[in-house]
Amino acid sequence: MNNIHNLPELFVLGAGPGDPELITVKGYRILQQAKVVLYDNLANKELLSLTPDDCEQIYVGKQPYGDYTPQEQIHELIKHFAFTKGSVVRLKGGDPFIFGRGFEEVLFARENGIKTYFIPGITSMQASGLEDIPLTHRAISESVWIVTGTKKDGMLSADLKLAIQSNATVVIYMGMKKLREIAQIYIESGNGDIPAAIIQHASRSNQKSARGMVKYLPTMAESKQLTYPAIIIIGAVTSLIN
Repeated sequence: MNNIHNLPELFVLGAGPGDPELITVKGYRILQQAKVVLYDNLANKELLSLTPDDCEQIYVGKQPYGDYTPQEQIHELIKHFAFTKGSVVRLKGGDPFIFGRGFEEVLFARENGIKTYFIPGITSMQASGLEDIPLTHRAISESVWIVTGTKKDGMLSADLKLAIQSNATVVIYMGMKKLREIAQIYIESGNGDIPAAIIQHASRSNQKSARGMVKYLPTMAESKQLTYPAIIIIGAVTSLIN
C-alpha cells in the first residue's frame, strides 16, 4: 500500500466465503500492511491475525435481521481513518460487489477525495462445489441467475419469477426469511418439483446443507436446523450427486 501521491486510500477487500485460506494472495498481502481494518459480520475473524500488531481493527458488522452498523456510519469511519491514518482496508465477506454494498463505499470514497482499490473475493455461491453442486453443467444448466432475497424495501426480488422461466441455476442470497414465499412462487408456476439445496456457512468448518425439492424448502431448513448466513440453490445441478 504505497501512497505515492499522498492521497488517502481505501481498499475494498473481499474476504471470501468463510474459509480464511480462500482469500486471494493480493488480499493476504494487503492485510499484512493494513493500518486500519473495518470488518463486517461475514468476514472470518481469523483473517485479522494477518494484520500488523499496531493495526486498528474495528467491527462494523450487520447481523442479519438484527443489530447493525448504519451504512452512513461506515462511510464516516472510512473518511475519518483514510484522512487520519492514510489508508483503510474495508474487509467484507464474500465479494464486496455481489450484494455487499461495496461499490457504495467506493463511490463515497471517491466523492471525498479518497483513492480506491478493489480486491475481489470468492463469493459464497462459488463454494457450492464443496457440496458437489456445480453452478453450471453441460446439458443441464448453461447459465446462472443470482437473485437477492431481500431488496432494500425488504421484498423478494421480482426477478425470481423471470428466472423460473429459464433452465438456469438460480442462486438466492439473503433468502432464508423468504423460504415459504420462494417455495410458493415455484409451486404456483408449476415448478415445485425442481431440485434445490440450502448451504449454510459455505466453506467453513461448520458448513451444513440440505437437499430436496424446491416446494419443501421450509421443511428442509427446519429438519437440518439451517438458518442464515446461507445460500439457496435451485436447479437440476443440485441433484447430480445425492
